[in-house]
Amino acid sequence: MLDLQERLLIRAEIETTLIDYWHNVDTEWGNHAHEYYTADGTFENTAGRIRTGREDVRDFYTGRQNRGPRIARHVIANLKVDVHDRMNATSQWILLLYAHDGEPVLRSEPAILIGDVIDVSVREADGRWRYKSRVISALFKSDTPTTT
Repeated sequence: MLDLQERLLIRAEIETTLIDYWHNVDTEWGNHAHEYYTADGTFENTAGRIRTGREDVRDFYTGRQNRGPRIARHVIANLKVDVHDRMNATSQWILLLYAHDGEPVLRSEPAILIGDVIDVSVREADGRWRYKSRVISALFKSDTPTTT
């Protein structure tokens, strides 16, 4: 059984991983996003499309970049982390997505998506937390297209 200090440390590691992931997506086109998944990890977006494995995730972000200029900011809210043991955790959080194709400065609009996210994370042999699965479920969505 983990004590409070161990649970808090794992929560901080999970939160840092989450922030680093979206920072990479928002500022570097997700060029390292695939590294945050296990070799067989899955990523399911709001369109229900599932990408499996690092190469499939890499292809998603490469395709996004190849579409042309786009500004996006993924805002994380209400992070809840359930630590199962030293190697496994499940997170639930709210995603607010602000995004639009084009170059800055773009017109300020409400979030184009508000959704629930469930992440299943595992600590791998190298000590890094990686996503075994991520499922994003839309709750509110505007007419502005998300990347599918």
